[in-house]
Amino acid sequence: MADLRNDRPNVIVILTDDQGYWAMGCAGNEEIRTPNLDRLARTGTRFENFFCASPVCSPARASLLTGRIPSQHGVHDWLRAGNRAEDRDGPGRPIEYLAGQTGYSDILAANGYVCGISGKWHLGDSLRPQKGLSWWAVKAGGNYYDASIMRNGELYKEPHYLSDAITNNALAFLEARAGGTSPFYLSVHYTAPHSPWSRKNHPSELWDDYHANCPFTSTPVVPMHPWQAHTAPTGTDEKKRRGILSGYFAAVTAMDANVGRILDWLETHDLRGDTLIFFTSDNGMNIGHHGIYGKGNGTFPMNLYDTSVKVPAIMSRPGHVPEGGVCDNLVSHYDFMPTVLEYVGLGPPPPGLPGRSFAPVLRGEADAGREDVVVCDEYGPVRMVRTSDWKYVHRYPYGPHELYDLVNDPNEQRNLYGVEGQAERIVDLKSRLEAWFVEYVDPALDGTHEAVTGFGQLGLAGPAGHGAGAYATDVSVEGIDPRPLWAYPDFGSA
Repeated sequence: MADLRNDRPNVIVILTDDQGYWAMGCAGNEEIRTPNLDRLARTGTRFENFFCASPVCSPARASLLTGRIPSQHGVHDWLRAGNRAEDRDGPGRPIEYLAGQTGYSDILAANGYVCGISGKWHLGDSLRPQKGLSWWAVKAGGNYYDASIMRNGELYKEPHYLSDAITNNALAFLEARAGGTSPFYLSVHYTAPHSPWSRKNHPSELWDDYHANCPFTSTPVVPMHPWQAHTAPTGTDEKKRRGILSGYFAAVTAMDANVGRILDWLETHDLRGDTLIFFTSDNGMNIGHHGIYGKGNGTFPMNLYDTSVKVPAIMSRPGHVPEGGVCDNLVSHYDFMPTVLEYVGLGPPPPGLPGRSFAPVLRGEADAGREDVVVCDEYGPVRMVRTSDWKYVHRYPYGPHELYDLVNDPNEQRNLYGVEGQAERIVDLKSRLEAWFVEYVDPALDGTHEAVTGFGQLGLAGPAGHGAGAYATDVSVEGIDPRPLWAYPDFGSA
């Protein structure tokens, strides 16, 4: 293998699906077994306050890849249509939702990196390679067994457990790089621990072990949130709760074992020190937290609790990135594009992006210039501004709005919006939120003008959609309440 120590490092991004920041042993969860994520944290830096740009998969993934917020790239909800020609919703044709937008992988590919992806894409037109990713093995449908995968032009039915299969394809990409002289970039996008969580969808020995032996005290048991959406399995009683958690924890542990396979390959080929690894999830997840099962669209109106918007994040490159530390800085997925480009010597990123590089942290330097940082999130007409001490959530146009004192109420239990003595703070935070979004929003793609429901996006947002309805207002799935959102009980109540 070529020695890249004095050249640009390889880059691997490991992205999970719906993994809460709390769902790692190294983050303090003593019940869930993640020995390889813990190993990654020991050999790198774990970020305590890392946030997605939107708490649902497709917008979050688009923001991570392009450095743009949803109101810049136009993906405002999970993509229910446009992924494959046979999609049952929408116009029945693939849609390249990020056409014409630069991703960091485009820039890496243009500068000599061999770029590939294995796993979940979910950004439209799944069967066709995009964004400089010339090696393409993406999930094109199915659950954890018998999934459909498009690998370099061949659509096939995968016989193995999906997390194992994603790793098999990732290792095939790495093996093909053995002996090469070009640096590589690899996205490893697991579907775990996204639902389904039934025993038949996961290794039975893991599911049974958690079900029989884990007390699941690391997740709360609280009354169901009055806004709970009808689109996810819910732990309405202890039997259902234990089943959900057994599947969720088993999916994380099985995925963790596959992360270990990638680390082992790099160590065997003496490439750990030549490879920057970024581990994160597309969004957070509530498994009973706040009485919610789901992420941002686990409720309607959509929520922006920390358990929905905060994600696990570890960066590791032994001998280069500080090892065993924890960074408390507020950081967002939209900061990753400027960071990775600066780190490999290809910065700065394209103009007009909201993110700022945290590469100094990766070099063990003081993170100069990041004082008074705010992190902003959006999900359609719901927007958030968060400082280290306070969070303000504004729902356009009518609310309800939220204000949380994160120092004294870190679990966001008491909404202080409208409480006496908070008016000046609300004005200040709302002003900062509006100024930030005014600076970065593309008016043609402004989420406050989009009828986002959390039930999925069917086509292009804004004028590019030519007036067609871009968002689903109900779901037509067996076992899910098909009523439109406004017919749900307690719609919009506080």
